[in-house]
Parts: sequence; structure tokens; C-alpha cells
Amino acid sequence: MRIATFNVNSIKARLPALLQWLEETRPDVACLQELKCLDADFPAAALEAAGYGAIWQGQKSWNGVAILARDTAPVEVRRGLPGDAEDTQSRYLEAAVDGVLVACLYLPNGNPAPGPKFDYKLGWMTRLARHVAPLLAQPAPVVLAGDWNVIPTEADVYKPASWVGDALFRPEPRAAFAALVEAGWTDALRHLHPDATIYTFWDYMRQRWQRDAGLRIDHLLLNPAAARRLQAAGVDREVRGRERPSDHAPTWVELSAAAAESRSR
Repeated sequence: MRIATFNVNSIKARLPALLQWLEETRPDVACLQELKCLDADFPAAALEAAGYGAIWQGQKSWNGVAILARDTAPVEVRRGLPGDAEDTQSRYLEAAVDGVLVACLYLPNGNPAPGPKFDYKLGWMTRLARHVAPLLAQPAPVVLAGDWNVIPTEADVYKPASWVGDALFRPEPRAAFAALVEAGWTDALRHLHPDATIYTFWDYMRQRWQRDAGLRIDHLLLNPAAARRLQAAGVDREVRGRERPSDHAPTWVELSAAAAESRSR
């Protein structure tokens, strides 16, 4: 089972690129972020024609998340991150797909830091940690997939010194991310590729794609039940180099079937 996350940076502007990637790689589940469209404008018909059922939560101009499932309909479990009744930003969806619980999340950027936007980011991460704590021990696989807007370590950024003070690299969100890993969530990419240089985002400015001046900010965290089934993880880098690309590349994991896990036990 291949589960991918992809910040599309406007689903209307990138729909041809999204459909091309879906046709080429055929992920079983695709979590999308930064839809930048209202619910009514979500291209559900085009995705259905491509073989994907979908649930989504849009927002005008900004944010927006969706979960796609190949040849089936995702079963919605939760819409919105609990813990703040006044938070109306479209940043969190949960769905069950073929026995796996998938959370699609789009963490706040948090800049400028310090400031209200950074405080919102830290509060959002606190709420996330509280919400997913019970999911850690679930017997079913759970995958937290999305654009986390967090650079976990110096190994995840092309030039650490240039990011000191940025909300993506400040100590507080990095510590919050590390606390999830220490609690038992597996950072799939880093777990399988501990020493590799891996980026998932390249800014449009200053030829950062051409210079490979990237960041790793798109992550898939797995609970122990999912981690036991982890077979592969990677980044579809070539998608970032195509015409009119998103500034992110799709990032994915492959989980073995439950039957395969039982045989291995």
C-alpha cells in the first residue's frame, strides 16, 4: 500500500501535473495540502475520472487539505483538529482507507517569529500531539502525512545557518516534532535513510531547485503498527523539475499488506 503526501500549491493551477503524477505512480492514498480553493471548486470529477475517490476541506486563497483513495472512497473520520473552537483554518482531515487510518495535515508556517503566527503554530502542534497520543497504541496502522513546515534537524536543510530564526527551523517546533518521534512515532524517510540528503521542498526563488538548495518539511509519521509494515519510503523529486511545478515534491511510504505482516510474525 503506497501512501503519499503532496503539497500541490493550488490544486486548480497544478491539476494537470497532479493527474500526471497520479497516473504515473498510482498511489493507493494521496494526501494533498494547500488546495487554495473553495469546497465547490474542488476538481472531484476530474479526480474521479482518474480513479480516485476524495474527501476535502477547502478554503479561499489559502490552506485546504484533501485525502484521495484509488478505486474507493475514503471514509471520513475527523474534519479539523480538535482543541480550539475558534480555529477555522482548513488544515486537518482524517480518513480510513483499507484498514489504515490516514491523517492529512498542513501545519502553519509560523512566520514571522516570534509573533502571533508563530504562537498559533506552536499551539497547533500542542493540539496535534494531544490528539494523536491515543492513536499511537492503536492496533491498526496510523499514518500522519503532510506538510509539517518543520525542518527536523540540520541534516534536513541545505544551509542551516541561513535558516536560524525562521519559524520552520526554530528550536520550539523542532522540539515538538522530536517529542512525537521520541514518544514512538516513526519518521519513515529518516528511519529508512538515516544518512541520506533528502529534500522535499525547493523555493521558487534564487534558483534553489537548480542548486538543490532544499528543505525536508514533508513528513510521514507512522505508529508502531504501521512502522512494522514499512517497506520503502522516498521522494518523487522529478515532479519538482517539471513545467509549472509545485515548490514541493510528492513524498511517500509503502506498507506491506496485513497478511504479509502476519506471515513475518
